[in-house]
Amino acid sequence: MPQQRVRFAEFLLAWFEKAKRPLPWRKTYDPYEVWLSEIMLQQTQMDRVVDYFNRFLARFPTLFALSQASEEDVLRLWEGLGYYSRGRNLLNAAKIIATAHGGHIPTELTALLALPGIGRYTAGAVLSIAYGQNVTAVDANVERVLARCFDIAESPRATDGKKRFETLARELLPSGCARDFNQALMELGALICTPRAPSCAACPLSEDCLARLRGLVEKRPALPKREEPISIGMGTAVIKHRGLFFVQKRRPGGVWAGLWEFPGGQIEPGETPEAAAIREVREETGFEVTSRGKLAVIRHSYTKYRVTMHAFLAEFPDGIEPPKPTLTAATESRWLPFTALDDLAFPTAMRKLIDAIRTDMRLAS
Repeated sequence: MPQQRVRFAEFLLAWFEKAKRPLPWRKTYDPYEVWLSEIMLQQTQMDRVVDYFNRFLARFPTLFALSQASEEDVLRLWEGLGYYSRGRNLLNAAKIIATAHGGHIPTELTALLALPGIGRYTAGAVLSIAYGQNVTAVDANVERVLARCFDIAESPRATDGKKRFETLARELLPSGCARDFNQALMELGALICTPRAPSCAACPLSEDCLARLRGLVEKRPALPKREEPISIGMGTAVIKHRGLFFVQKRRPGGVWAGLWEFPGGQIEPGETPEAAAIREVREETGFEVTSRGKLAVIRHSYTKYRVTMHAFLAEFPDGIEPPKPTLTAATESRWLPFTALDDLAFPTAMRKLIDAIRTDMRLAS
């Protein structure tokens, strides 16, 4: 075991020097860019993040630029990346950093942890990658590599198991090499030591990997059984009047907080999707509208939910002008031409619906 630990960092760093991906934030390791990338990478795979990172940086090239942004601007650029609370936390943290830290990402662990959206892993990643401090950064990729290489039977989700992984990472960390060492661990977990079908033959640590030698690779790390996804049926109404579409902005709280949407909600037992859509309109706006038929069925997954959204075109009866809405699920509403919907931030499922509407130019016009 001692000899394995000595070789671990040596082999890992040599592999990383040759195999590391040319990611945009690795060009200069600017603290703002490292922090931005780490927030985007929370619960999101690298191949999705790079394009978002580049667009975001082009719009907000500095922390001060971000601190002056509106939530609407940030969420619109974040659209499709999911976990929108990260975007709101990013903006709030930027405002705090700009005012309380002179625009400089803090270099102390306690100061970083005090910022919205930053936990122990993200703080460790920023301190080690941006500032080169001898701090660990243990994420799911790192846990998987360590669990397999050292055949750790404890679950990283358990309190004692989490402590063991943190302790081992700290013991393995070579002084002065935290930037490359932490990234190398994450990179190995993302590219080679993957959750399923790992490429053990290409792994620089395979000769010393205890789980491989003991035939336990598929059982490490020891994670609790994944919960079955929860299926949700929704009825949604796309209300159109005189060429304009009705949209509303959701209240704070929940996964879609601060985003725009067409009115709608969960289908109740014994209710048809069409009836649910009309009922939701009445409950959320006070409007009495009539369905003109189904527009699309949108399927989307997020966190533990699998959503099937049935969308219907809805209109006011002939001769009736829309009254002022009584909003119960939103903070504001607008009547907009179809092209203006591109300027607002919508949840992914709603954006899919907008794209479906776009295919019918008669409806979108």
